Amino acid sequence: MLTLNEARIHPTAIIDPSAELGEDVSVGPFSIIGPNVTIGARTQIASHVLIERDTEVGEDCRIFQGAVLGTDPQDLKYNGEHTRLVVGARTMLREYTTLNRGTSALGYTRVGSDCMLMAYVHVAHDCQIGDHVIMSNAVNMAGHVTIGDWAIIGGMTPIHQFVRIGAHAFIGGQSRIAKDIPPFVKAAGIPVELYGLNSVGLQRRGFSEETRRELKRAYRLFFGSTHNTTQALARAREELRSLPEVEEFLGFFEKSSRGVSL
Repeated sequence: MLTLNEARIHPTAIIDPSAELGEDVSVGPFSIIGPNVTIGARTQIASHVLIERDTEVGEDCRIFQGAVLGTDPQDLKYNGEHTRLVVGARTMLREYTTLNRGTSALGYTRVGSDCMLMAYVHVAHDCQIGDHVIMSNAVNMAGHVTIGDWAIIGGMTPIHQFVRIGAHAFIGGQSRIAKDIPPFVKAAGIPVELYGLNSVGLQRRGFSEETRRELKRAYRLFFGSTHNTTQALARAREELRSLPEVEEFLGFFEKSSRGVSL
């Protein structure tokens, strides 16, 4: 780690002595970096950013004006316990995003690598965001939300606490997400409805034709038939090839606690 004098720090920025800044980090005017914060190499922090405390930011990130990271969770049960916020490498946090630390329930909030969180996105306590996730402007999460890799969430979308959104899912803007959204699907609306597989996204990401075909068969068993979830799972186990993506799709239903959106 470099000393503060060796990093590119604007003279109006305030850096706690316990903070660690990697090679070639830049910190803009009037930004504040608090205690026990670690910033990875080459990360760019713009003006008026607050990284309050106990936060780890990976390498090559970009944090834009007015973003607020590592603040206390907005949870009445929080009693000052030591918790963390972790942000992966190469993630972009646009203007006025807010990311809270975790609570004792999990201990940390995590945003993965290669993500893009657009302006005014809120990541609440104990949320777990995978890699390559894109959230458009003003997506707002309650606590304990889990979002899988490569998911895309349209703007102005609120997400209920403890909801899970599966990998490679695509959610249209101004939706209201109160139940789990399976992986690999498209969803939108108030109340939210499913609109088949995210076929374009899967094709762009190199999923084989065979995999897309088996996922479509799985989707039809759950959402294009009269089967309940138990029956659809049984049929799928009997009839579908045991591909990793199919297993991920079926396992999502087996682990759902809030129920799956229909």
